[in-house]
Amino acid sequence: MLTMQEIMETINMVQEEKLDIRTITMGISLRDCCDPDPKKAGQKIYDKITRLAENLVPIGEDIAREFGIPIVNKRISVTPISLVGDCAHTEDYVVFAEAMDRAAEEVGVNFIGGFSALVHKGMTGGDTKLIQSIPRALAETERVCASVNVATTKAGINMDAVYLMGKVIRETAEKTRERDGLGCAKLVTFANVPEDNPFMAGAFHGVGEPESVINVGVSGPGVVSRAVSRVKESDFGTLAETIKKTAFKITRMGELVGRTAASRLGLPFGIVDISLAPTPAVGDSVAEILESMGLERCGTHGTTAALALLNDAVKKGGAMASSYVGGLSGAFIPVSEDAGMIRAVEEGALNLEKLEAMTCVCSVGLDMIAVPGDTSAETLAAIIADEAAIGVINQKTTAVRIIPAPGKEVGERVEYGGLLGSAPVMPVHRFSSTEFVRRGGRIPAPVHSLSN
Repeated sequence: MLTMQEIMETINMVQEEKLDIRTITMGISLRDCCDPDPKKAGQKIYDKITRLAENLVPIGEDIAREFGIPIVNKRISVTPISLVGDCAHTEDYVVFAEAMDRAAEEVGVNFIGGFSALVHKGMTGGDTKLIQSIPRALAETERVCASVNVATTKAGINMDAVYLMGKVIRETAEKTRERDGLGCAKLVTFANVPEDNPFMAGAFHGVGEPESVINVGVSGPGVVSRAVSRVKESDFGTLAETIKKTAFKITRMGELVGRTAASRLGLPFGIVDISLAPTPAVGDSVAEILESMGLERCGTHGTTAALALLNDAVKKGGAMASSYVGGLSGAFIPVSEDAGMIRAVEEGALNLEKLEAMTCVCSVGLDMIAVPGDTSAETLAAIIADEAAIGVINQKTTAVRIIPAPGKEVGERVEYGGLLGSAPVMPVHRFSSTEFVRRGGRIPAPVHSLSN
């Protein structure tokens, strides 16, 4: 039974500490939408999404009012479109992105993920067509998000795909030049991608998932930051325990919302993702959590250790609270979406190299980072390769969501608004990686992949 103190704690988390359910994401299988005629396949995609998700937004809004907790986003993820489109007689997969976009608009969700391909060991014809369609697809739609998995611990790193993604990111930025390269904010390149991630832009509905499912993403950087500030004089054991207990409370709330939504939609409940996903709002920052631990500014010496403690404690608290923790789960460090990260970059405390080091222990990887618009495809590919290597060697998910801002130079700023925020343009290394990236082929899997 809940005590009055626990009820008041929860109310305070929502009202004062910016606790929210970041997203309810409905996963939908589109494997039965394949058709040789791309227009018919597109129509099947539209029909199935609108049929299954027609009540997603109103039910989410009802639950938010009933429980008194904000549910910020309602979203959809679908089967990787490269699989759905494989049998279609077309070279251009934009038709599928357009069908997804129309369906998302019809049901009222803000994003739909799954314009995706899994190419960690090689590319089929459908994979190649999808990847080559990404720049136009993201430029000509509003809600569609794309992702490509280029590496796994079992397969190694597909460097042909990595190089291709460097070119695709450049082209996507150019095609959305008038919006500071916004298309790249909807594109993620992964290693070891999870199949049940509810967060955009990397969400898709994995092939091992059911026909349809509800996954929930919970976010509470402000809650954790406030909890950490209350134990400023305590040792690391007490600090970790405080974060763990806070993550437990956040996760229980997320599971309650997720199971309620699944029940009312007549679908199975999948997972709760307990990622600490920041927003540009002051007080809703992962960087501020790290600074509350005693760092003068995020990025200084000790930042990686602090982030490792935070990530581990969040996962432990979530695992205590739910048997179905999944997705990414941990701490996100997107630059543009975190006011504290932006401040750290502007003050010179945080650079690309330190962010890369931090990704060894955080939830995902280099996220929402703006770089000069003239950054080459080879440099972008090398950044992806570095991040993929961290994921492959450490058997964890890593990702890159990087934006070469057209016409912008180091120190200038890109503006996206909303949850995407704004970001200072960060410098990249001045020495070339071109010969390395152009070798092609596949970097072999590490020896510890031989675990069977």
